[in-house]
Amino acid sequence: MDATLPKLRRVGLTNLSFAYPQLDRREQNRMIDGVFQTIARMLVSLARFPSLNRENISDWIGYEGLNHYLDAKRQGCGVLVATAHLGNWELSAFAHALLTEPMNVMVRQLDNPLIDHIVEARRTLSGNRLIYKRDAARAVIKALKNNEAVGILIDQNTSPAEGVFVEFFGRLACAGSAFAKLAHHSQAPVIPGFALWNQSTNRYVLRFYPPIPMIGDVAADTQRIHSTLESIIRDYPDQWMWIHRRWKTRPPGESL
Repeated sequence: MDATLPKLRRVGLTNLSFAYPQLDRREQNRMIDGVFQTIARMLVSLARFPSLNRENISDWIGYEGLNHYLDAKRQGCGVLVATAHLGNWELSAFAHALLTEPMNVMVRQLDNPLIDHIVEARRTLSGNRLIYKRDAARAVIKALKNNEAVGILIDQNTSPAEGVFVEFFGRLACAGSAFAKLAHHSQAPVIPGFALWNQSTNRYVLRFYPPIPMIGDVAADTQRIHSTLESIIRDYPDQWMWIHRRWKTRPPGESL
């Protein structure tokens, strides 16, 4: 870990250098410190999942914009919750299951089988169902047909074969196109949702945003989703994973 942290910090500083060019190095480092604090808070909450229930979950998190989610459910086509590595993505789905209803969460199995087993056990404690990426499309469509919600992390780097290039923080980023295709195929509303840390109240707020209009154009819809995500990240810049190599995949002939 001692060798990993400086490497992650360098990745974060590189990302911030073009996303926030106006920040000096001290401010950039302070933002990266916030990222590590965000991860630490998430790990603490993940460890506490076995002791959280309907009676005490509100001590950790409250809602804002739940009406957007409920209005989407009433349409009967399921809900695609567009989320990201922003705030506490583990607590958001866990708490929503206790406060409102369980949902489906798309996950990638971790490389370490022991850690993966522990994390998956916690993710399902509140009733949520896991969808693995290897059989994602079929499972997602089935859940949406049952008018269920599916939460998907949309902010990771991908390959050109699996995505399209969108403008993200002023630089082209390769974004997965499957999410927009699922939205078009299912006609499910797309609702952004995140568990965001509120320093003044010393707890999280699970905030659902208004639906993102989908027009059936994969490239345009993917751009619209990521433009919305960028605007939300800009409101909480020290809670997003700048230490991920989000811009690793480049268009032909361009290097990072």
